[in-house]
Amino acid sequence: MAEQSRTAYHVGDLLVLAREHWVRQMAEHVNRAGFDDYRRTDAAVVRLLSRRPRSIGQIGAALGVTRQAARKFVTRLEQRGFVVTARDASDARQVNVELTQRGDQYARAIRRAIGTLDRRLDQRVERAQLLAADAVLRASLPDQDAREQAMRLVPPP
Repeated sequence: MAEQSRTAYHVGDLLVLAREHWVRQMAEHVNRAGFDDYRRTDAAVVRLLSRRPRSIGQIGAALGVTRQAARKFVTRLEQRGFVVTARDASDARQVNVELTQRGDQYARAIRRAIGTLDRRLDQRVERAQLLAADAVLRASLPDQDAREQAMRLVPPP
């Protein structure tokens, strides 16, 4: 167990600030690639769909959100021409989601932006610092479900 902190350090404040700036930088990179309407939920959904089409329920489960929230994310992407939806041929209750050609281009722009930001960060910190930050972020996850999601993420090099 770590030694008890004696300062008023609030890691959550730093996490919020870092996330805010990360999202802003993502939007700037994606904008330069010709997509001027990046939203913070886009990266997770579009990257998930770039692997293969999914149902709304699968998207919600993968992101750890309700089907209603997943549907909202998908609707926004559909309105912007990045995905198409269709009822499943064998189960009309299920709505399947697939990237359009423009959505595939958007996914590539998002992956490039993430790669650029990751490389910049990698140049500013030592490997040991990255491993320590990874450990802190994983330790901050509140429950077993969140920790299991994190286990599926690629660890630092």
